[in-house]
Amino acid sequence: MKSFQCQNCGQLLFFENTQCLHCGYQLGYIPEAQVLTALNPIDNQLWQPLDSTVSHQQFRLCANYTQENVCNWLISADDPNPFCRSCRLNQTIPNLNEGNNRKLWADLEVAKRRLIYSLWALGLPVVDKEQDPERGLAFDFLAPTGDDAEPVTTGHADGLITINIFEADSVTREQTRVAMDEPYRTLLGHFRHEIGHYYWMLLVQNSEWLEPFRLLFGNEQEDYGQALERHYQADPPSNWQEQFVSVYAGAHAWEDWAETWAHYLHITDAIETAREFGVTVRLKAGSSRSSLTMADLYSQEFQNIVDRWLPLTYALNSINRSMGQPDMYPFVLSPKAIEKLSFVHEVIKGGH
Repeated sequence: MKSFQCQNCGQLLFFENTQCLHCGYQLGYIPEAQVLTALNPIDNQLWQPLDSTVSHQQFRLCANYTQENVCNWLISADDPNPFCRSCRLNQTIPNLNEGNNRKLWADLEVAKRRLIYSLWALGLPVVDKEQDPERGLAFDFLAPTGDDAEPVTTGHADGLITINIFEADSVTREQTRVAMDEPYRTLLGHFRHEIGHYYWMLLVQNSEWLEPFRLLFGNEQEDYGQALERHYQADPPSNWQEQFVSVYAGAHAWEDWAETWAHYLHITDAIETAREFGVTVRLKAGSSRSSLTMADLYSQEFQNIVDRWLPLTYALNSINRSMGQPDMYPFVLSPKAIEKLSFVHEVIKGGH
């Protein structure tokens, strides 16, 4: 995640901000330019950005910005769609008049916008189902209704990602994490995992990557339901860390891919954010800090990313421990897991 500054006063800004707390200027994010900018009103609908790279253009606020206050993205003035490029991916949102649904949905949208930001930063295609009904992307944010309601299962099917909105409730999510004995469970992590299934369909299925995928991750044609049933009924093998990034990755080849994909986004996002805020860690004792740009880093072999990631995790985990908090990244990357991450890296590079 990039860092931002208010173009009017220079105040540090964050990705989700809608107003500069120093000078009071209205803010908006322009996804095409990847800038968060202060805005001058032109009339009751149009705004002009102060950022010099886009100041010659005019924009409208996303309908979810003006009507629901859950978005801060802008739309080009000549785009007829009332929703921004993130919100138009929504197929279903929860009933906002029930319970805490409005707050939960707002948290879902924050995580989704961070996901979409990352996908574009990596050069991956993000196409909605209106543009491509068969291979486009859409989201259903659902909540069980009534005492006898069917449970909502978070998952992916043919480009439609369904998220149980109660995953946005921190208490519920923590209870589930403990019950399932997971070291790490986050809302953004769900998005990253499920989008991994989508990009397997988009980039690996029916492509030249399929056979190399099977050699590394296993045969995805194995019965999925039986594999999950076996996973949940049996204890994980004692040596699972030698093969997988997580216990759940061992359930099925699809889940191995999705978990590995999610970790790739964890790693690359964290490295970029650390770099944007000037956080660097020496690769080895006595070595100099790297001056590579992120674009340079992503174009190289994945081992170069690993060489920067591991020292960063050691530092961040140590900082968390000094604050009495759990490790920021409570995972061990075995040589096999790194090989799988490298495969994801190469698929993404080839998917531009």
